[in-house]
Amino acid sequence: MSAARVSRHARIRMMAAVATVCALSAAPLAPQAVAADTPTYTETYRPQFHFTPEKNWMNDPNGLVYYKGEYHLFYQYNPNGNAWGDMSWGHAVSKDLVHWEELPLALSHDAEEMVFSGSAVVDWNNTTGFGTKRNPPMVAIYTSAYKDGGEQAQSLAYSTDRGRTWTKYQGNPVIDIGSTNFRDPKVQWYAPTKSWLMTVSLSAEHKVRFYSSKNLKDWELQSEFGPAGATGGVWECPDLFPLAVDGDRKKIKWVLVVNINPGGIAGGSAAQYFVGDFDGKKFTADDKGTYTPPTGTVVQDFEGAGFGEWTTTGTAFGQGPATGSVDWQGAVSGFDGKGLANSFHGGDGATGTLTSPEFTVGSPYLNFKIGGGRHPHEAGTVLDGTPPEGTVLADFEGGTYGDWTATGDAFGAAPATGTLPGQQQVSGFLGDGLANTFLNGDAATGTLTSPEFTIDKKHINFLIGGGNHPAGSDNPTAVELLVDGQVVRSATGKDAEALNWASWDVSDLAGKKARIKIVDNNGGGWGHLNVDHIVMSDALATPVSQETSVNLLVDGKIVRSATGTDSESLDWASFDMRPYVGKKARIQVVDMNTAGWGHVMADQFTAADKPAKSAVQLADWTDYGKDYYAAVSWENAPGGKRYMIGWMNNWDYAGAIPTSPWRGAQSIPREMALRTVDGRVRLTSKPVNSVKSLREKRPTTANGVTVKSTSKPLIAPAGKGEALDIEATFSLKDAERFGLKVRTGAGGEETVIGYDTTAEELYVDRTRSGAVDFHNAFSDAFSNSVQTAPLKPRNGKVKLRILVDRSSVEVFGGSGEAVITDQIFPDPSSTGVEVFAEGGAATLERMQAWQLRSIWR
Repeated sequence: MSAARVSRHARIRMMAAVATVCALSAAPLAPQAVAADTPTYTETYRPQFHFTPEKNWMNDPNGLVYYKGEYHLFYQYNPNGNAWGDMSWGHAVSKDLVHWEELPLALSHDAEEMVFSGSAVVDWNNTTGFGTKRNPPMVAIYTSAYKDGGEQAQSLAYSTDRGRTWTKYQGNPVIDIGSTNFRDPKVQWYAPTKSWLMTVSLSAEHKVRFYSSKNLKDWELQSEFGPAGATGGVWECPDLFPLAVDGDRKKIKWVLVVNINPGGIAGGSAAQYFVGDFDGKKFTADDKGTYTPPTGTVVQDFEGAGFGEWTTTGTAFGQGPATGSVDWQGAVSGFDGKGLANSFHGGDGATGTLTSPEFTVGSPYLNFKIGGGRHPHEAGTVLDGTPPEGTVLADFEGGTYGDWTATGDAFGAAPATGTLPGQQQVSGFLGDGLANTFLNGDAATGTLTSPEFTIDKKHINFLIGGGNHPAGSDNPTAVELLVDGQVVRSATGKDAEALNWASWDVSDLAGKKARIKIVDNNGGGWGHLNVDHIVMSDALATPVSQETSVNLLVDGKIVRSATGTDSESLDWASFDMRPYVGKKARIQVVDMNTAGWGHVMADQFTAADKPAKSAVQLADWTDYGKDYYAAVSWENAPGGKRYMIGWMNNWDYAGAIPTSPWRGAQSIPREMALRTVDGRVRLTSKPVNSVKSLREKRPTTANGVTVKSTSKPLIAPAGKGEALDIEATFSLKDAERFGLKVRTGAGGEETVIGYDTTAEELYVDRTRSGAVDFHNAFSDAFSNSVQTAPLKPRNGKVKLRILVDRSSVEVFGGSGEAVITDQIFPDPSSTGVEVFAEGGAATLERMQAWQLRSIWR
């Protein structure tokens, strides 16, 4: 189960995952409004061939099992709303993995527990005694997330009517190790020992445990695996299964899938995998050898006594390079030589910058090592946090709310003085006080309303943080401006405890009487708000940087940026400098964060011809996109097939995507295989074959289309390109980049699916894909908009399979070793498809594009 929020420990884990990347907006994109007469499954952004529940929140797929002609898809579900909370198991079944029937709720939360992720098996031999051999029970193995204390343990439920009704086992839990981070059991029958095998995650320790049982009730620990691969976030939703290599049944390897959040290849949530051997007790990953970074010209290695010509501001970086960790810091590792830049001087509360002298870009790549906090640079932020001058309507100083009127129990009798019990660290407020509705946790609700005032300036600025529940949603956490009793402006948080500036332009309301109302009507996850320093001013407040990053500045503008992974171990990062060769540039190391992990470390800046790879890039990934998580596979599928599905979302912004009355979709189910690619065994995937049953009979085709440094339409908007299955083969010529643009149209909207010939990478660019501004982590000018996957051409050709739906693209490159899944939210009228080439020519040898019928009609 991802994003547990039932305890302080779980809550802190989730907040650490999201709080560092969230920007604040005074006018966030609210969920797409749905007309009362809009038929279900036809709403804007509703996927037409991916499973979504009729309404409410959905995340991880659970309990994937095939039984009596049905593929069962259980999933994490909130039966009571469109935000995370009250985790239970929803249920749907399918005969072909494409057409789904949603069934009633399977396993419900109750007063004692939420029902987190897990798996399901058919107990053919009735080892549990829950059924009979003639009518074997279906058994769900799930994580009990206890509401009292927050511990997580493994429990059972069973069904004897094909999964339609369920009974929780009275002897639950069956494994309890007293941990708050022990979850997501995947169980299978292991024939060689005639026993059940459980793969389960020790999330915070970056470990997977293997247990064995004869009856699903009594379990014996066999071994542990990890830490290994990518470890920048918690490990969740593990899966273990065997596959034949290149179809050879005599050559079997085992695949261990470990989902990670954050710290994925594209940032945030992702699914990594290991290939190796399993002997019934222990999994051993194949040795991938050691990595040697590319050589180059060292620009700065921080080996001198001072910073040389690099200049500092603030106090965070001290008087010169550090020799490792500084006072009160954990052990620092991964740097080269004796010195590094380290902004922990004075602790996380100190801030400052370290800037290189100007230089002329002459090499294709700038490689460097980075560590510290995960607080990315956000476009539009500034380093100067001086508040605007004007009429202060509230600063929440002095220990009282003054003339403001409170209702409910969320605000208490007086302003908070910072972080409240059980809350992740609050930062970014001014002075000693703020309004903080986390009093007694997220469950508390209430309002705080200002006295009436006259609008006599152009802007109302304020600091805001907390939950993302916009005004107008079912249970908002919002700051509202009321004129004549009506809400005319509003703002919400971004699921982050750090406060930052938001502003309303109120110039058109000059002379009006108004009130400000802070509303917390949400008792679920992130059901609180932080507000401070409300000031009416003729100046517009600009959000302040809260980054811990290394930036590349060209012509004074930040064009590349990297951040740490909440780790004291430095790892390689790389900037693509090719677009800036010959231009003047500077490197700037920035620490503007005063909260947890509010520091950055950097070392070994090197100009090189090839990019260095981080541990995350060296890890193996089932999907390189932003939106494929909690990936697990079906047990007992016919023909020995291994089908896998993932939650098509990312915890960085999952609660903010603009969909209603549902939130959350599953990926297309994929058939998995192990293939030897470039001399190495890789996990590959392709869409399940039954997707082809949705194809209209006559595809749109294009053959032998050569384009040179231009784009050319292939399917007009009238072609209804909102749901497509595209197969395309390109021949390389001299283009630097080429590919297809889908969902093109309104206002220049496009989702670019391309190939970079120099980097040998498949990529998806959703910068202009439609609605992108609902959350900073969804899309920005640096790294969140473009996802890449390594892919070598074959015989001078690149083959792509692309599935386009109303709110997603899934791209399968080569033999399925390079896969990118991204959500997109285009205007419904953006339905065009174009072929393009940049920096030269490329030929679209052959393309077939089928419109896909809806599974809902």
